[in-house]
Amino acid sequence: MTPSQQIDQLIAGLTDWRGETLAGIRKTILAADPDIVEEWKWMGSPVWCLDGNIVVGNAHKDKVKLTFSHGASLPDPDKLFNNGFGGKVWRAIDILEGDRLDERALKDLVRAAIDYNQAKKKKKAATGTKPRT
Repeated sequence: MTPSQQIDQLIAGLTDWRGETLAGIRKTILAADPDIVEEWKWMGSPVWCLDGNIVVGNAHKDKVKLTFSHGASLPDPDKLFNNGFGGKVWRAIDILEGDRLDERALKDLVRAAIDYNQAKKKKKAATGTKPRT
């Protein structure tokens, strides 16, 4: 099964608001850049990548969580991040039932994460170190 098929299966198995929410988030993330690749990591987590991890999506009992791999380094003018402030790298968005996520702001955040990954990749290439994927 491909990662995209595994994500389809996960969403189909979430028969409440979380499935619909995760499906909408997925559509928004993929619309941010045509080169984004879906992966299935860590024994069951959808991960969207381009030149490195961008964001991990997980459905929990009472929320859908989007965790940005380098969220602490990303601009967040629309204040989407609402969790993970204690860490030095990751930042998260917790979406509860009934919450509405600004699609434009999410796309902007995804694009900022891609820019961060690409800048990091270019920096590693310039110093001669092998970029991690």
